[in-house]
Amino acid sequence: MTEQSRSDLHRSDLTNDIHWQAWCDWASAVGVAIPALSDFTAARARVWEASEYVAISVARHPDAFAELVASGDLARSYGPGELAERLQGVLAEVSDEPALHKALRLFRRREMVRIIWRDIAGTAPLPETLEDLSELADVCIRQALDLLYDWTCAEIGTPRDAEGRPQRLVVLGMGKLGARELNLSSDIDLIFAFAHSGEVEGGPRSLSNQQFFVRLGQRLVQALANKTVDGFVFRVDTRLRPFGDVGPLAMSFQAMEDYYQSQAREWERYAMIKARPVAGAAEDVASLMEMLRPFVYRRYLDFGAFESLRDLKQMIAKELHRRGMDANIKLGPGGIREIEFIGQAFQLVRGGRDADLQVRPIREVLALLAERALLPGDAVTKLDAAYCFLRLVENRLQAHRDKQTHRLPDDDLGRLRLARSMGFADWTSFSAILKAHRRLVQAQFDEVFAAPAAESDPCETGLSAVWQGGHSADYDFSKLEEAGFEDPSAVRTRIEQFRDGTARKGLSSRGSERLAQLMPQVLRIVAGSDHPDLALERVLRVLEAVARRTAYLAMLIEHPVILSHLARLASMSPWFTDHIGRHPLLLDEMIDPRRLYAPLRREDLEGELDALLAYVDAEDLEQQMERLHQFAQGNMLRVAAADLTEVIPLMVVSDYLTEIAEVAVGRVLRLAFDHFVARHGRPTSITGEDTGFLVLGYGKLGGIELGYGSDLDLVFLHGTESITAMTEGPKDISNEQFYARLGQRIIHMMTTQTASGTLYEVDMRLRPDGNKGMLVRSLRSFAAYQETDAWTWEHQALVRARPVAGDAALFAPFAEIRRQVLCRERDPQQLRTQVREMRRKMRDSLDKTRDGRFDLKQGAGGIADIEFMVQYAVLRWAAAHPELTDWTDNVRLLETLARLDLLPGKAADDLTEAYKALRAAYHRSALQEQPKTIPVDQLAPERERVQSLWRTLMED
Repeated sequence: MTEQSRSDLHRSDLTNDIHWQAWCDWASAVGVAIPALSDFTAARARVWEASEYVAISVARHPDAFAELVASGDLARSYGPGELAERLQGVLAEVSDEPALHKALRLFRRREMVRIIWRDIAGTAPLPETLEDLSELADVCIRQALDLLYDWTCAEIGTPRDAEGRPQRLVVLGMGKLGARELNLSSDIDLIFAFAHSGEVEGGPRSLSNQQFFVRLGQRLVQALANKTVDGFVFRVDTRLRPFGDVGPLAMSFQAMEDYYQSQAREWERYAMIKARPVAGAAEDVASLMEMLRPFVYRRYLDFGAFESLRDLKQMIAKELHRRGMDANIKLGPGGIREIEFIGQAFQLVRGGRDADLQVRPIREVLALLAERALLPGDAVTKLDAAYCFLRLVENRLQAHRDKQTHRLPDDDLGRLRLARSMGFADWTSFSAILKAHRRLVQAQFDEVFAAPAAESDPCETGLSAVWQGGHSADYDFSKLEEAGFEDPSAVRTRIEQFRDGTARKGLSSRGSERLAQLMPQVLRIVAGSDHPDLALERVLRVLEAVARRTAYLAMLIEHPVILSHLARLASMSPWFTDHIGRHPLLLDEMIDPRRLYAPLRREDLEGELDALLAYVDAEDLEQQMERLHQFAQGNMLRVAAADLTEVIPLMVVSDYLTEIAEVAVGRVLRLAFDHFVARHGRPTSITGEDTGFLVLGYGKLGGIELGYGSDLDLVFLHGTESITAMTEGPKDISNEQFYARLGQRIIHMMTTQTASGTLYEVDMRLRPDGNKGMLVRSLRSFAAYQETDAWTWEHQALVRARPVAGDAALFAPFAEIRRQVLCRERDPQQLRTQVREMRRKMRDSLDKTRDGRFDLKQGAGGIADIEFMVQYAVLRWAAAHPELTDWTDNVRLLETLARLDLLPGKAADDLTEAYKALRAAYHRSALQEQPKTIPVDQLAPERERVQSLWRTLMED
């Protein structure tokens, strides 16, 4: 420390002593005891050194400080609502604006002294300080507004909507106030709005609602921000409103909606992330926030946010540097704003799909980013520590003179004062820690917002020229061939078609720029895949589907890894890229290879679906279906990626796909059931412990053999025990009606086409009496039908039936019905004739074996032959061997038949191997989007063995 610094510090200490002595002299004169506790003395010395504002306020208003000490408020935290109660008492006798202004300012001064004391003394942690400051602003706004509203109505009349209902002002707190992160001497950013246009009634002259609320807003701003002999309450900034300074101070909701839909700028989206209603009628507040949400949080993944925030930060940095403000801890390098930008970027990109991210406090956002592995946990821990440190520094800077500043001091005394207020002995030790935090923040910011790499090799430079066009065919051919394409002429033609087609679509200038930036990367990455020409065609189909949605182009630019996975998988299967082309949201699944190639099992599927539906309104059927579709499509995509790359074996692919369907069906049932219970109450007199409803899966779903794009064969049962039973709600209906409507809603939710497609196609024809039968039957009715009226082919279908969703208490009763039906004694010859005849009819109508191609499912020796033989065997021998009813899938049924030695020789093993081979070929055809046929010379030994066993078992 220099000699001058020591001298300055000495003079500062003397000044502080003078201020404190002034209070002590007053206390002695009026008989107020001076606290002698060592903790108080140490805290007082720290506060007086760090905050000239507190020292002067106490000297000038000694009685207020005496009351603070006597009340014990310096030593304790406030409880919920306590600050509002205190202000309510202060304002109880206020009857005009001058008195309101004075009361608010005195109240604010008392509470600021308390908050600064507790902050600097270390008795209040940072979250408490920020919360206390935010609560102080909230209560001052609300209670001042309540008084001013009543006074304004008394003077000029009451604003009303078209139905004559009184209107109230809605106040949005923005920025740090909105996030309840207010600092010690912060402006408060406010936006004023009102629900409906209309006229003021009961006043001396005709006024519109807008004129009323503009006047009210002006009075509120004056009550808070005007500087009087008592100071001010809060500086108020209203420039974040639509149109800024030139816009009206208060706007109707409709006018605001028009503005945000058509004229708002990108930075206004970032500002709205923290918007929080501070005052207003609850119904109006809910309506306004619902209107604003789609403007802030897009339903698709908006990776353009990274680009926009990167540009905004660069503009801020240039301006700060130009003005010599690199020492600004809020806006400068490694400052608070960079941490906020990191959180906001992920919120804007993903908040539309992940409602958990629609929170305001930045520390909560950072924690969620770590929880979702969007940022490394270690990086988040360090960012959080840096944020807390920087916010403390910000508060200590502003506590000195109650001045809004974010600039580090450049004088020795100011530096020493700041360092000591932060608990450091000197500036050097403090500065080292501060710089370390700022370096960490800047490094993390640069990593998150790093601009995508520019062209990095000659190959990409050449491909950029090919994309731009204008070169000779020979030049383009040579560059495409060098890159690795097999037919440069065809590839060049396809690129030209794509370029011309996107031009005709009228892309925005931003879209064209992004496409020009993206395409050389696309060509280079695709050229390196196993089948580049094929992969390019498939990838271009995806790009054609998303080109008008420039946010997806931004996503691909920001994350080139997506292109790598897309090219790799496109070269393996058209199913993958066709699926993404129809549902571009699925591109998000390709960012993280840990997720892409690791499909989820049931428990994790349930958790993911919980998160997707967590914030969807119980009555928002459209959004429920959208989220269910996203869930199913995203998880099928992961299964396909893991399947194509052989991360998971082929025979468990159906297990994964079946679990996705079961979780989806179970959740649809729960949502639909809750919907009707809310209207009609719960059904009574039921067998069951929950819904009393059972969803049976038949066919591939029942047999745990789902493929990509498989229909779901479903049957609905309910456990009503009395045909006269009613629901217990106020709008009661019969149980039969309840369950019939429930079944209809389930099918509607499963099959209705939305913007993201359908959840599943559903086939209900296997229910009793088929399409002519009731949609939902009671368990008793189902049992009676199976016992007396069902055909043999229906009993065959029952072999593969199992509960896939519904009331667990109904699982056992259904299993017993199924067991009794399947274990019935049957005439073997009659059974064989009936099964064989049904198989003949099916083959005659469905077999597509022709022109040298074999139908994998329906052809002679195909999958259906194996399934029919297994079903025949179960129905023939289950009476003697009930364990044949334990399973529904063909492989385990064949294992059971082998164990029981019911089929001749190695028949069970041969059928199992043939079944697996045929299913593998069927499965691969589905992924290649090819007809489910193979050349007649493929799998010939397997098919011949199946036909031989068919003759032995079913015809001899």
